[in-house]
Amino acid sequence: MSVCSLHSKLEIVESDASAYKRLAAYHYREERPVAVKAVFALRPKTSRAMLGSTLAGVIVYCAPNPRVELRTVATNGAFAELDKQTQLALINRNIRCIARLIIEPRFRGVGLATRLVRETMPRMEVPIIEALGVMPQVNPFLERAGMQAFAPRMPLAHVQLVEAFSAVDIEDDELIAPEAVQEKIDALGWPAIDFLETRIAQFMKSHGTRRAMSPGLERTRYILNKLTQRPAYYIWFHPDLEVTMP
Repeated sequence: MSVCSLHSKLEIVESDASAYKRLAAYHYREERPVAVKAVFALRPKTSRAMLGSTLAGVIVYCAPNPRVELRTVATNGAFAELDKQTQLALINRNIRCIARLIIEPRFRGVGLATRLVRETMPRMEVPIIEALGVMPQVNPFLERAGMQAFAPRMPLAHVQLVEAFSAVDIEDDELIAPEAVQEKIDALGWPAIDFLETRIAQFMKSHGTRRAMSPGLERTRYILNKLTQRPAYYIWFHPDLEVTMP
């Protein structure tokens, strides 16, 4: 089946949590989305379609997180410098967030994710749609759908640890390979290992029970995941709607 013919056999319809549940096992995040505002499913137009009753995809929109740093940059401070109650009311009225987007594995790679985003954003009838994610940096379907991307800022604690790794000759481009990084850590002598362990302890202070993790590959995987998996921020402005004050 060609890409064009596949798209022509599918339609986007309003749905509910049951559609998400049917495809949830294919998403990389396990927890359920909260404060759901809308669900749209991508399904065959008729029962006679070659796809049968299979859902090809689903998108879930939720209420926005009130604290997103890059929102201030992306909106030129539209929601800044307000008292908390007014700010929260303004955000809830004007913004919806793409919380989940899942394409059934057999239908990936033909632009259906882009279509789901592009065709459902206007149907939310709010001035702003936003999204946070790591996966879209690998597959930029959100940008193809018309959203603008804003690169995440690295927190100071992350910058300091990256600099500490560099000081013991473990460079930024090596931090994607936990096994190789652990080999280099294991080969460090004193005082380099003492210096690095002190910096790691400082970094781990804010990580709850994880701060007590023992040195080793598991801890290194955890640290590198935190250093490298920083979600980007994406935003789309409705061409016909403006932000309204509460």
